[in-house]
Amino acid sequence: MTPSVNNHTSEIEFTHRESEEEVAHLHADSALAMDNNTTMQVHADQKCITNKRYMPLLVINYVCLFVGSLAASLLSKYYFIHKGSSILVSTWVQTAGFPLLIIPISLPYLLKLTNRVPFTDFTPRMLLLSIAIGVMLGFNNLFFSWGNSYLPISTSALLLSSQLVFNLLFSVIIVKQKLTFSNVNCVILLTLSSILLALDSSHETPEGITRKHYFFGFFCTIAAGLMFAFYLPLMEKIYRRVYCYEMVMEMQLVMELAATTLATIGMAGGGGFAKMKEESRMVFDKGCMVYWVTVIGNVVTWQLCFMGTAGMVFLTSSLTGGICMTALLSMNVLGGVLVYKDAFGGFKAISTILCIWGFLSYVYGIYKLNRKEQHKTLTRNKNHIVNIVAN
Repeated sequence: MTPSVNNHTSEIEFTHRESEEEVAHLHADSALAMDNNTTMQVHADQKCITNKRYMPLLVINYVCLFVGSLAASLLSKYYFIHKGSSILVSTWVQTAGFPLLIIPISLPYLLKLTNRVPFTDFTPRMLLLSIAIGVMLGFNNLFFSWGNSYLPISTSALLLSSQLVFNLLFSVIIVKQKLTFSNVNCVILLTLSSILLALDSSHETPEGITRKHYFFGFFCTIAAGLMFAFYLPLMEKIYRRVYCYEMVMEMQLVMELAATTLATIGMAGGGGFAKMKEESRMVFDKGCMVYWVTVIGNVVTWQLCFMGTAGMVFLTSSLTGGICMTALLSMNVLGGVLVYKDAFGGFKAISTILCIWGFLSYVYGIYKLNRKEQHKTLTRNKNHIVNIVAN
């Protein structure tokens, strides 16, 4: 992984949220975190590679999000299909792979792509923010696992799709996201796509679920959706004060460490680790070896998903990250069709079309806005040159 500077990529960036005042504000905030000489050196290094490195880094994070989300969904389903049932294990694996983030944190420095030493300028304020958000992420993962265990796939998909609407609202409030036809149209289409998936899966009700468990799962899923919808724009606001991709991964590592600590306390207190051994030997019907491969696979793929999400929010916007994750709901359904031979009827076909339509309309809207911004920048530069020559 290589570092990127969010506020120096106007030519190729997927959003146009920074104004000249915000850019100046970002430089001021970065300067507070380090000595002036170090700041100039780091920013100089990053300026010279920004245009070359930004797009590959963005593509890598898209791929991580896509592969991680799809693979984690399929592996989680594989775990439950073959009689795995632990909510604590399902929660713990989502962030237990945080040590893997050492790779994108340290690799640019080891390859001499940056002069910045890992965790340089990681201030106490950033540490406290990361821990607090990590605790929130831990509860979000727990609520998500509870909801998945007590609700049918249809209801869970319907409730989780609502997070995109809340994501848009929180983005408008927290980061002053501008409402445009393309992003509103995309939110509507992707929400309709998820609703169709829910209607198509209405017969997939878990057996043995009581009314009490059903309502508990319902409210847990709502809470998980709301928390994640709040999490994304909150992280975007924080990342605006972060000047390189490595710092994003460093904050993500601390967040996931805090979330894993919370999950580990729950596992230890509830006998989760002992139950894992028992489940692998006596419950999981594919055997002990396949069980542990499934668990490790979940750990790795969830890490790819979180890394891709954090990178997307840093390099683009929280709304773009939310849209990509919601669009992947349909892709996960297609993955189930291909891998597990799930039925693919008319509802799923229409849902997939709406999903692709909404996503492409959003990308096209961003493309048009970027072209408009580039034209304004070129015109402004030409006028500036003309004034200099005239004087």
